Amino acid sequence: MSRNRVAGLKHRTTLPANDVTPLVPKGLRVSAALSWRFLVIIGALYVVLWLLDYFAAAVIPVAIALLLAALMAPGVGKLVEWRVPRSLATAIVLIGGLAVVGGVLTFVITEFTSGLPQLQTQVNSSLDTIQTWLSTGPLHLRADQIHSFLQNVIDTIKSNQAAITSGAITTAATIGEVLTGLLLTLFILIFFLFDGAGIWRFVVRGVPGPVRDRVDVAGRRGFSSLVSYVRATAAVAVFDAVFIGIGLWIIGVPLVVPLAALVFLTAFIPIIGALVAGTVAVLIALVANGFVSALLVLAVLVLIMQIESHVLQPWLLGRAVKLHPLAVVLAIAVGLIAAGIAGALLSVPLLAVLNAGIRSLLHEGGTDPDEVDVLDDASSQPNVTEDDEAGDQPEPGRV
Repeated sequence: MSRNRVAGLKHRTTLPANDVTPLVPKGLRVSAALSWRFLVIIGALYVVLWLLDYFAAAVIPVAIALLLAALMAPGVGKLVEWRVPRSLATAIVLIGGLAVVGGVLTFVITEFTSGLPQLQTQVNSSLDTIQTWLSTGPLHLRADQIHSFLQNVIDTIKSNQAAITSGAITTAATIGEVLTGLLLTLFILIFFLFDGAGIWRFVVRGVPGPVRDRVDVAGRRGFSSLVSYVRATAAVAVFDAVFIGIGLWIIGVPLVVPLAALVFLTAFIPIIGALVAGTVAVLIALVANGFVSALLVLAVLVLIMQIESHVLQPWLLGRAVKLHPLAVVLAIAVGLIAAGIAGALLSVPLLAVLNAGIRSLLHEGGTDPDEVDVLDDASSQPNVTEDDEAGDQPEPGRV
């Protein structure tokens, strides 16, 4: 017997008599292994989503404060470059931002209030026109039938008065929760702007030492991607609001300024925001000015959305976050199902941050010692992607 054969017999593994593993097809074994691992991952994701939903009153203000910090951090960084103390720079940017938002909201509310009488007159005229059309048009409804329909609507409202009252009380409670959330968001935003880098360094200390530098850089690249996303989204929102507002003004739709403001605010929710704002604008044009005006408004909205989808979105958002449109749509759908409007608002920024961070972690080149600290000075931070050339490992604590 040869030496190789003896060695093979010596190292042969003896299987237990009751081991049926060799009898199970390899494909079935692999499928079973993948299945239980998949179930573990789904279970972990479910627990994470449940925790996020349970602590939504705290998670949502933190997420919104992070979005606002990404928008305002470049201003704080620029003032610090000009040798303004960070505390004073934070106060200037925060007070200036609140003043701008408050001024815009005050102007919008004033314009909406002043435009309500005109809209009410036009609505009454449109209702008279609709009633005349129902009587003399192809339906040939009698006056008593129309009156009976209106009376049924009034009776339905009266019969559901308790539910409406309960809904009003719930709405009042919701307003109180929103105000509390706004105060919490403002409080968190102050600390993010003043000491965002210190907060991030504290978080990174919980990461194991061998991978701490890579996680540090991945987080900073994720924040850089968030800054780019917020800038690009704000630019798209301004474009939509200005040009849709001009189109509504030319057509003669009432409440142009409030509608333009609504377009600007809803533009931060991709796809769904444009649909909501466009629907409101078309309905107001239909009620106030008639069918032709509504069609013209719809044409303006479609034209602006086409320019946004085929020019602005690829040029600005595509360069900023490098997300496929299908990924954006699925992220919005999942966010809307999981957390409603807040989920739809935060899903795409979260996806952008995860995309940049995971790309950085998977990058074999390690960290870049010349990368600017986006948490201390977001204004001068370029959007770092996986295509960037990798440098040497940085000194501990340096990014």
